[in-house]
Amino acid sequence: MTQTTDHTPHTARQADPFPVKGMDAVVFAVGNAKQAAHYYSTAFGMKLVAYSGPENGSRETASYVLESGRARFVFTTVIKASTERGRFLAQHVFEHGDGVVDLAIEVPDARAAYAYAVEHGARGLEEPYELKDEHGTVVLAAIATYGQTRHTLVERSGYDGPYLPGFVAADPIVEPPARRNFQAIDHCVGNVELGKMDEWVDFYHKVMAFTNMKEFVGDDIATEYSALMSKVVADGTRKVKFPLNEPAIAKKKSQIDEYLEFYGGPGLQHIALATNDIVATVRAMRAAGVQFLDTPDSYYDTLGEWAGETRVPIETLRELKILVDRDEDGYLLQIFTKPVQDRPTVFFEMIERHGSMGFGKGNFKALFEAIEREQAKRGNL
Repeated sequence: MTQTTDHTPHTARQADPFPVKGMDAVVFAVGNAKQAAHYYSTAFGMKLVAYSGPENGSRETASYVLESGRARFVFTTVIKASTERGRFLAQHVFEHGDGVVDLAIEVPDARAAYAYAVEHGARGLEEPYELKDEHGTVVLAAIATYGQTRHTLVERSGYDGPYLPGFVAADPIVEPPARRNFQAIDHCVGNVELGKMDEWVDFYHKVMAFTNMKEFVGDDIATEYSALMSKVVADGTRKVKFPLNEPAIAKKKSQIDEYLEFYGGPGLQHIALATNDIVATVRAMRAAGVQFLDTPDSYYDTLGEWAGETRVPIETLRELKILVDRDEDGYLLQIFTKPVQDRPTVFFEMIERHGSMGFGKGNFKALFEAIEREQAKRGNL
């Protein structure tokens, strides 16, 4: 059993060969973007801020941009596939269902970031180019990562529009809640095939100068029936964190195996969203229809003995099925949704951090047993 942590400081931005500002957007290809935008507005409490579609010159696709604090999701659907991009998006939905096609990263210099990435082995998808409108100029470039996922590199310091040129400001679908359910994207988790995790960890080391943040192998992530391995890579400032999972040999099919089967290959498994009040968030999202994984009451019977005191009483944690983990730096509270589409693929995590920069190692067994119970219901364990 191994857990390693890399605390390599990157305090001087000029010393970082691939500086980033943070996550820019998570871009989904979906079968019906209008309905997806409505769901994430009502169920997740996000605010529609921008739109691109036939009404403003986009004849092939319709895209809705939703935000909650610094977290930004973009939902795109194909209206009529007439270009290579449109055909790719339509085929992506056909093969994978609703899923993430782009983990866009904001960078201070898109041209320099793209040049560094390609020089160090990245497969370039789009060389740097500019988009302009009355709000200014955005520089974009794109590289490939696992599966059919890409990283668009976004330089937007010279732009003050609602999202990108080609998008117009949009009125909210529903009035967003007075209190945001979440404020930022904490991390984005990718699933890759057996034997490929280290290959993609090396990719992020070489191409983006990311470093290892955590590593979980062996008994760290195992139940009686299934197992997986995970390593976390992050930029020097820890603003962008990408855990990468692969299945491990076990008695039955792991959640990673199930994902790879139903997604049709590697891709983004879940997005962790940072909240400063997980209790209010879970209450609001449950009331709006979001389904969360269940946790047996027995988990909470001894929780106080090893997790210590938290700001939320154990009885409230038990009521809402919120998990707790503690490490040398502090503690965190977390809970996971069930998959948000019919395929058992993409889901979400709500996380509230109090010092801990971990990923809930102490909860892995309880979490994966909860996932296994859902797998069994689907006949996929």
